[in-house]
Amino acid sequence: MDALRTLSEAYFPELPNYYRGKVRENYDLPDGSRIIISTDRLSAFDRILTCIPYKGQVLTQTARYWFEQTRDICPNHVIDYPDPNVVVGKRLNILPVEVVVRGYLAGTTGTSILTLYKKGQREMYGITLPDGMRDNQILPQPIITPTSKEFDGGHDEPLTPKQIVEGGLLTQQQWQTLTNYAFALFARGQEIARKRGLILVDTKYEFGTDENGTIILADEIHTPDSSRYWLADSYEDRFKNGVRPESFDKDFVRAWVTERCDPYKDEIPEIPRELVEETSKVYIRAYEAITGITFVPDDRGATPLDRVRASLVRYFP
Repeated sequence: MDALRTLSEAYFPELPNYYRGKVRENYDLPDGSRIIISTDRLSAFDRILTCIPYKGQVLTQTARYWFEQTRDICPNHVIDYPDPNVVVGKRLNILPVEVVVRGYLAGTTGTSILTLYKKGQREMYGITLPDGMRDNQILPQPIITPTSKEFDGGHDEPLTPKQIVEGGLLTQQQWQTLTNYAFALFARGQEIARKRGLILVDTKYEFGTDENGTIILADEIHTPDSSRYWLADSYEDRFKNGVRPESFDKDFVRAWVTERCDPYKDEIPEIPRELVEETSKVYIRAYEAITGITFVPDDRGATPLDRVRASLVRYFP
């Protein structure tokens, strides 16, 4: 994989209202649409570690697959795909609640239900879980664990439905709509994943409202970065033996970095090329397993940046 075949940045001075996120670069157009470009940057520890070839294309095309598979369930923000790394979407007012749907007692973060459960908590997110559950066990039914959506770099905080409505984050009707959409999307995701030999364990959804107040699915859906997938054929045996289920483990780079420095304080050492290439292969394998579609890298243009620029010329003033 040639180093030139990564999209490390996507700044085009011809486009208006530029905003650079950790991974995506955005432009708000006068007609109310937004250009969202997924770069190949890999973000962790609140910083950029490296670029992974084709990561942006994998995430954009995986989300595209799922938006198309679920458009009968709820409206989404998609207007066009001018390039494999680019979606043009409707500009929305993002709602201040992030919705995570979980089908299993899993997770590693401080707010995950497994972490809280192992600390002895049974009531969380307005839900009561039964005693006696084991790591990675299927839940009696899928649950929603909402968190606050912090826009200023703060930490997302766990919420209950009562806090969401009484705190004025969402109306009761908005919360009910989000809940209905999220459970239906997750059920569709689990159904299709099952046919691919996968388990969709948990996933996050982000919703916004348009100028009419209509709730619309935004961001991404069921990608390897927003969702946890396990391999179905080995799950039962590994669960019985208390072994972590097999998954698309993309955290080689994260683990490599933490073994060599404090990633929150120290300078990040140069990531070895073979580690970057292996991570790229995992993203591609995940795309093919999730969608059932062979991944075709788009290597047009001298560089990915040149290709994206050519794809977006029609949006230049």
